[in-house]
Amino acid sequence: MAGRIAARLNDLSFPAFWGFGYPAAMTFRQLLRLAFWCAAVFAFVMAVLPHPPVVPGDPSDKVQHMIAFAVLTVLGSAAYPGLRPVMLALCLCVFGAVIEVVQLIPALGRDSDVRDWIADTLAVVVMLVVVQLWLRLRPRSSDS
Repeated sequence: MAGRIAARLNDLSFPAFWGFGYPAAMTFRQLLRLAFWCAAVFAFVMAVLPHPPVVPGDPSDKVQHMIAFAVLTVLGSAAYPGLRPVMLALCLCVFGAVIEVVQLIPALGRDSDVRDWIADTLAVVVMLVVVQLWLRLRPRSSDS
């Protein structure tokens, strides 16, 4: 049953489903990829804004980094299932390092901190372990 639901979700063409018509129809996987890249751009912009907005609940900087990279890891795993987890981890860790290097630009008025990159890396590793465990332990569809 889960396989049939996943197949139906994959067959949904976002613009057609929501009335936007063809030929710009997007598959579910393409939507996941769009969500991943939007989240990556959002994370980058928020990280380099000179005065980012205050997040509700005022979580610490490290918590914000970990949440952002946990979300990117889950979205990346779903959007690019053929990508080896080690490559996804490497790409996201490099992305975190790039953010920290860009924050060194004095005009941005941001502080670069290697501990932010460590928080990013920790979130990526933990979430990749969770995703891989979920993929291995989830019930398999009997109708595929």
